[in-house]
Amino acid sequence: MSEVSKTLESLFEEERCFIPSEEFRKNANVNDPHFLHHGQDIEYFWEEQARKFEWFQEWDSVLEWDCPWAKWFNGGKTNMSLNCLDRHVKTWRRNKAAIIWEGEPGDERVLTYGDLFREVGKFSNCLKKLGVKKGDRVTIYLGMVPELPIAMLACARIGAPHSVIFGGFSVDSLIDRINDAKSSIVITSDGAYRKGNVVPLKRNIDEALKSCPSVEKVVVVRRVGEVSQASMLDGRDFWWHLLMDKTPIQCNAEPMDSEDTLFILYTSGTTGKPKGIVHTTAGYMIGCATTHQTIFDIKDEDVYWCTADIGWVTGHSYIVYGPLCNGSTVVMYEGAPDWPNRDRFWEICEKYGVTIFYTAPTAIRTFMRWGPDYPNQRNLSSLRLLGTVGEPINPEAWMWYHQVIGKGKLPIVDTPSRV
Repeated sequence: MSEVSKTLESLFEEERCFIPSEEFRKNANVNDPHFLHHGQDIEYFWEEQARKFEWFQEWDSVLEWDCPWAKWFNGGKTNMSLNCLDRHVKTWRRNKAAIIWEGEPGDERVLTYGDLFREVGKFSNCLKKLGVKKGDRVTIYLGMVPELPIAMLACARIGAPHSVIFGGFSVDSLIDRINDAKSSIVITSDGAYRKGNVVPLKRNIDEALKSCPSVEKVVVVRRVGEVSQASMLDGRDFWWHLLMDKTPIQCNAEPMDSEDTLFILYTSGTTGKPKGIVHTTAGYMIGCATTHQTIFDIKDEDVYWCTADIGWVTGHSYIVYGPLCNGSTVVMYEGAPDWPNRDRFWEICEKYGVTIFYTAPTAIRTFMRWGPDYPNQRNLSSLRLLGTVGEPINPEAWMWYHQVIGKGKLPIVDTPSRV
């Protein structure tokens, strides 16, 4: 073999090993050497996980497998919103921070599990007042504001599958996705902040709805105010805050069959017409909560931050549903990582004492280009675990992440980009 061939072959091999500290291993959620062995019995393993959740009715079978079709927990009835909220507000977690939110201009909100339970219950009743019933599809086109997870959880609560559309998508992208889902209602905002500019979400929706005959109602979150120049169509458009005013809090969670649709999420459309991927209730709920709890070694005292946008499946699974099922404290940030400065992410980590930081290799390579001075000027000592998601991370980016952000000490975990 030539020297060139040997060099090329060596690029596909990695012999370096970075073992977590003895203390981390000792206290890890998964420190039982038999854990992987138990996982080989698929039905036993997932039934054991399922018993950690609340059910209206227990399942008849754990798994019905007819390749390529799988049905999980057939005959069971549960609800995602019930498991993200109700079971926590019955405990001390009622007063625990569920979402720590920071807007790009620097405004802040903290919602406890009690706060989130109240807001979701109210918005669930708002949706019902607007005529939304179990099985109706709801399109959500919002920036990274707390109303986004509130809307998702409210849809889940009443059994209305949601379709979240990334706030950076164009009018044509909106038309394709709204018409395919046949949504009867759209939830948006007057605008969103991005790099100091306003993204005109409501104006985009107004333009799209000229070609979306199924939509009857639009709910609008007031985020940016008059600068958006958003118009409201009488009889079709409703302000979120006015709907929520004096609306009852109590809204019982709808019993959902395990195989009922929780949400539809569309592919990006970069390689063809966007395709709607259906995620059902129970299998998805248990899968993303279990992987979140085990992979990220989640503890009650953690402050966890996934930097993805909720418009992607990583955001659905690892900002909203997995973490809230586990009673975690989640950081949400509205804006760009370099606004107003390139240390914005590290400023947020320092400010809120983030313990688990989870981002994409693409972002890490961008941080590398910006240089180590930005993270080094912030106190990142609260961090105890790092994560990556998306495409496989390259060795150079992994080492930079490990040495500069993790100070050569922190474990780095990886998750699939789709759950």
